[in-house]
Amino acid sequence: MKKQTLALAILTLALGPLATPSRADESARRYDVVVYGGTSGAVTAALQAKAMGKSVVLVSPDKHLGGLTSGGLGWTDSGRKEKVGGLAREFYARVAQAYDDPKAWKQQTREAYGERGFEPATELHPAPSAWLFEPHVAEKIYDDWVEQEGVPVVRGALLDREKGVEKKGSRIVALTTLDGTRYEGQMFIDATYEGDLMAAAGVTYAVGRESRDTYNEEWNGVQVGVLHHRHHFGYLDRPVDPYVTPGDPTSGLLPRISADPPGEYGAADHRVQAYCFRMCLTDDPDNRVPFTKPKGYDPAQYELLARIYEAGWDETFEKFDPLPNRKTDTNNHGPFSTDNIGFNYDYPDASYERRAEIIAEHEAYQKGLLYFIATDPRVPEEVRQEMNRWGLAKDEFVDNGHWPHQLYVREARRMVGEEVMTENELLKRKPITNSVGMGSYGMDSHNVQRYVTPEGYVQNEGDIGASTRGPYSISYGSLVPKRGECDNLLVPVCVSSSHIAFGSIRMEPVFMVLGQSAATAAVMAIDEDVAVQDLPYDRLRQRLVADGQVLE
Repeated sequence: MKKQTLALAILTLALGPLATPSRADESARRYDVVVYGGTSGAVTAALQAKAMGKSVVLVSPDKHLGGLTSGGLGWTDSGRKEKVGGLAREFYARVAQAYDDPKAWKQQTREAYGERGFEPATELHPAPSAWLFEPHVAEKIYDDWVEQEGVPVVRGALLDREKGVEKKGSRIVALTTLDGTRYEGQMFIDATYEGDLMAAAGVTYAVGRESRDTYNEEWNGVQVGVLHHRHHFGYLDRPVDPYVTPGDPTSGLLPRISADPPGEYGAADHRVQAYCFRMCLTDDPDNRVPFTKPKGYDPAQYELLARIYEAGWDETFEKFDPLPNRKTDTNNHGPFSTDNIGFNYDYPDASYERRAEIIAEHEAYQKGLLYFIATDPRVPEEVRQEMNRWGLAKDEFVDNGHWPHQLYVREARRMVGEEVMTENELLKRKPITNSVGMGSYGMDSHNVQRYVTPEGYVQNEGDIGASTRGPYSISYGSLVPKRGECDNLLVPVCVSSSHIAFGSIRMEPVFMVLGQSAATAAVMAIDEDVAVQDLPYDRLRQRLVADGQVLE
C-alpha cells in the first residue's frame, strides 16, 4: 500500500490535484459504460456512449484531456484525410471553427499563416476542417465538448493496477482508482496509451517486436542494415566514431550508445520504439521563453551530436513544422534528436513510480538537448544563432512550465485479441470483412536502439517507413480480447496488432475513430445482452455508417 501511496503522490505532482465526480455521480458511481483514459480516443468513446443514450463516465489518469492531440502533436499525422469520419472528423471541423474566429490569431494573421492544414468542405464531409493547430486550441475543444454533452469527467484518477479490477468470471464488474473510488459498469473501454486496464484485467498482450516469422511480415523484428528515412548515420559525410577517445574501444562508449549486440535480422526482441515530447516552440519574441540550463545538465550526454555536426549534418530545423500563431510542432529528425533512443524499454509494464522517473529522464534529456544546441561551442555558430531565435511558447502548457504534459508514448502494450492486425492486412494481402474504421498512414516505427557496428562505428536501428499502398480497413476483432478472456472490454488504442502494423494504426485521428467505434459496440452489446465478441457485425456496421464513420 505504501508503494501505491507514493505513486499517487508522484503522479499528483505531475498531474495536479485529483478531481472528484459531480454530486449526482457521487451517490451512484454505477454506469452503463466506464471509459478509462484521457486520450483523444477516450474522449470520442465517452461522447459516443453518451450520444447513444447510455450513462457514461470518463475516468482519466491525466489532468488534461486529449493525450498527444492536445499535448503538442498539432501537425496531424492524418494520411488520407477523407478516410477520417464520425466524431474524429467533427473534431477537425471544430478546429476550423476555432480558427474562423479572428480573436484566435494573436501572434499572426490568418493571411500570414496561409491555408496550410485547412481543408474545404466536400460532398462526403460537408464541413470545412483544419488539421494543424495549437495545443491549447485542441484541449479547449475537448473540454468544451464533454461539458456541452454532459459527460462526467474524473481527472487524475489512476487505476489501482494491483487489485483495482474486479472480475466475475470473464466480465469486469468494477474498477477502483488509487484514491479508493470504485466505478461499476456494464461495459469498459481501455483508451489509454499504456493499456493498464487491459493488462490488469488479465487480457493477453505483447510488448516489443515480434519476429518476421510470427505473422509472416517483412518489416517486423530487428531491422539491422535497413536504413529508412534520414534518422540514421549512413547518409552523413563520414562514419561517426562511438568511443570516448576516437579509435580506442578501451576508452568506453559515448553516452546514449548501447554496448549490447543489436540482435539478428528479423528476430523478435523486447525493445520499444523511442519516445519524445512533441514541443510547441515559437520565434515570437513577445511569446518566447528562452531555453535555459536544466538541472543536472551534462554536455557530455550530447558529445555524439557534436560529432554528427562535424560529420556534415545540417538538418537541425527540418521538423520545426509550422502551426498557427508563429508556433511549431517540433518533432524528432536525424540520427540524434529528440527521440530518447533506448531509455524506455521498461515503460509499458513499469509501475507508476518508475514511469514518473522515465518521463522525468526524457524531459531532462530533451531540455538538455535544446540547451546544448543553443549554447555549446561545438555546435556550428549559425545553428546556435538560429536556435536562440526559438523558445517555448509562453501561452502553451501554462501549468507545466510551458513543457508538454504528455510524453509521446508511440507504442507500449499491444493487445493480442480475437484478431491481430498485421502488415498483411495493411497491404491488403488479407481481406478485412468487419471494418470499424480506416488507417492510411505509412508503417512508421521510430528507432529502437543505437549500437556499434562490426566495423566500429555508431548506427541506429529500428526506423522503418514503409507504404501501406493505400488506405486499409481495421477489423472489429482487433478491438476485443480473445474469447473467454474478457466479455465486456474494448481496447481502441492498444489495439490488437503487430509492432509494425501498429506503426501505422497509432495515429491520433485513427484513435478517435476507433474510440467511437468501440463505444458504439459497447452500447450495442449492452442492448443485445451479448459479449463483445458475439456482437453481430452487420448491425454494428449499420450504426457506424449512420454516424458518419468511413469503413472502406
